[in-house]
Order: sequence, then structure tokens, then C-alpha cells
Amino acid sequence: MASLNVGNLGEYLREQRRNAQLSLRQLADAAGVSNPYLSQIERGLRKPSAEVLQQVAKALRISAETLYVRAGILDAERDRDDVETRAVVLADPTLTEQQKQVLLQIYESFRKENGFVGGDGAVDLQRGADAVPGTRTAGGTDADPQQTAG
Repeated sequence: MASLNVGNLGEYLREQRRNAQLSLRQLADAAGVSNPYLSQIERGLRKPSAEVLQQVAKALRISAETLYVRAGILDAERDRDDVETRAVVLADPTLTEQQKQVLLQIYESFRKENGFVGGDGAVDLQRGADAVPGTRTAGGTDADPQQTAG
């Protein structure tokens, strides 16, 4: 089987797995994927989905965004500012969770208005659909950035 062009994702995963002192089987179990499938990913023979990368990142306790960039799912240059902006908002200890979500919704609505869409359809990668306008917020209500912004 020929190697796919997935950057250095496999090498990076292997390095992270070894740093975490996990065997291939232990990581596969923790991520909920098969041992042979994870082995093929590490060897560059398979390109995993965003969902699989998210499971692996969670099992390794590393950033899913890093894996998305290495797998070519996110464009590192184009999306770096967006990811960094979201990370700063989410890390701000002076804001409540609701305020963070509203701020991210307004930010996303302005990006859409200006013709920019996130790497996977504007879904905030750390929060799932919570940060996307028109979806559920952390408080459990439907959010409309137009109403929130006005």
C-alpha cells in the first residue's frame, strides 16, 4: 500500500504516543480505534477522519487542532489566527462561559459576513458546535448572533 500525503502526522503521533509511554494497543483502546488501523495511521498508510483524530488527541491529552493541521484538515497559515483568537477568548478568566460563547458567536458572524469560514465549516474545534451561530450554547439555549450583537 502506498504512503498517503498526510504530512508528518504518523511520525508525530508515534512520537506523542511514546512520550505518553503508551503502547500502540493502549492508545488504540483509549481512542476507541483498532490496533491495526492506528498502526496504519502511524505508518502513513491511512488518513484518519477528524473524529478519529479528535479521539486520538483526547487519549494522548494533546491539541486536536495540531493533529488537524498535520493531517491537512486545517490550513495552518489561514486558520492560525482564527484558532489563536478563539483560544485567547476561551482562556480569559475574567469572562463567564456564556460571555465567551457570545463573543465567539459574534466573531464568527463577522467572519462569515466578510467571507471567511472556519476550516471545517466554522465549528469551533475545542467546543464542537457550541460556538457556531444558531446552535446550542453552553447555557442550553439557541444562540442567534444577530440578536446577541444588537
